[in-house]
Amino acid sequence: MSYPAIQGGQSLSETDIHDLLRNDRRRQTIKCLQSQGREVMLRDLAEEIAERETGESPAPRNIRDSVYISLHQSHLPKLDDARVVDYDRDRKTIALREHARTVDVYMEVVTKYGMTWASLYRTLGVSSLFLVVLALVEAPIVSAVGPLVIATVALAALAGSTLYQLWSRRWVYLNRLS
Repeated sequence: MSYPAIQGGQSLSETDIHDLLRNDRRRQTIKCLQSQGREVMLRDLAEEIAERETGESPAPRNIRDSVYISLHQSHLPKLDDARVVDYDRDRKTIALREHARTVDVYMEVVTKYGMTWASLYRTLGVSSLFLVVLALVEAPIVSAVGPLVIATVALAALAGSTLYQLWSRRWVYLNRLS
């Protein structure tokens, strides 16, 4: 499916976003560009994706070539048409564009530890509330620590997790400023 040229500030539909993210190499392309935070050469992008796919460094040449060709002929033009990336076919460079933020919301499925951020925050909140209640009713072991200490540690964990999430997603916020 090719995307018609998108005018001005018009955004992608959910169907278009799901179509873009249906392919693992397109998802990997966006993730790699996010982690780099700058323009990337096609060869470098293909090597990184091939390494992620195979788990080998360097990935076998035939895999690197396969990734390079599929990115060049199919995936990057599709992402470029949707204005998610800027793909310069002549220079073989790729950079994120304005619709990357729209697509990014749909990519935030799990942390690198296999849990969604929402699940992580919910688990931290519920478990810390449970521990505070146990401390308040003077349950053995937990009451020795005290509810204030438990609440302080829980808030520090939430703050640390939030800071880590913001830092790992900094490209989204920095792009908004530019």
